[in-house]
Amino acid sequence: NFLWQEGEISDAFAAAFAERARAGVKVHFLQDAMGSNAVHGRAMQVMKRAGVMVEIFRFVHFSRINYRTHRKILVVDGQLGFIGGVGISDQWKGDGCTHGLWRDSHYRVQGPVVAQLQQAFMDNWMETRAELLHGDPYFPKQQKAGEQMCQIFKSSAGEGSDSARLMLLVSIAAAREHIRIANAYFIPDNLTRDTLIAALGRGVKVDIITPGRDIDAHIVRAVGKSRWQSLLEAGARFYEYQPARFHCKYLLVDHCWASVGSANLDNRSLSLNEEANLNVLDEKFVRKHAAVFDEDKSHSGEVTLADWRQRPWKEKLKGRAFSIFRSQM
Repeated sequence: NFLWQEGEISDAFAAAFAERARAGVKVHFLQDAMGSNAVHGRAMQVMKRAGVMVEIFRFVHFSRINYRTHRKILVVDGQLGFIGGVGISDQWKGDGCTHGLWRDSHYRVQGPVVAQLQQAFMDNWMETRAELLHGDPYFPKQQKAGEQMCQIFKSSAGEGSDSARLMLLVSIAAAREHIRIANAYFIPDNLTRDTLIAALGRGVKVDIITPGRDIDAHIVRAVGKSRWQSLLEAGARFYEYQPARFHCKYLLVDHCWASVGSANLDNRSLSLNEEANLNVLDEKFVRKHAAVFDEDKSHSGEVTLADWRQRPWKEKLKGRAFSIFRSQM
């Protein structure tokens, strides 16, 4: 888990994990150090006293301040998994339309893909605790659970790989009809931007939903918007979500491919963080998710090229001034 903030939600999770641990269930909880405001707080102590194996991922140090686990993973009995953008904080108490609270997406999976999700957790757990979790309790024999073809895609800065960026670029380059992007922190690098413009040049529609004014990182929003001009000029359409804080991270390509999970479209997710996404090759799933995109778009305001040019001068200045830190965003 990345974001952990003490409150009603963290208390509920801590109580549930503690109850299961006291019942004899092995419970492993891995929390990123930078993402928590209380690594030694009340809820953490409740879990530890009950026998939950709590570990903190990469205590903050100047030499590795960038390399966080941004993954949000829950695996139950090796048979049921959850992945997406939701953290453990009262910021997720809303209904997706509540000002100051998040609109987000999380996904429930079953079948062989759960073993891949478990492996993504194990990678971080082994680094932190140097303990190999194995056998049927963690990797039981899986049965086919549905018709969708899917896989867990994980990336790690420690692997020295640009795999997350390459997956994004290949997905965009393969598009023939429509690219739909919903992302909380959209700061495309030059290559991603050029690949989107190339898609627009071959007639592919590109629709992008980003947060509106209700956002937790106004500088990130300003820097991201400073990079919209060439995309707008090429025909991309941008929408800013209005009712709540938009925290979704999903990519839909045509009516066949989707990538959903924890990764933002910024350098921090693509190069610096540990991320995990669920990739799905299934027309039914993508069409259903396209309806979710359309619903999100119906709650958003379009930003035209004229709107972009007329944005407040303070926002323009902020975007330009802080662009030098784009590699850290």
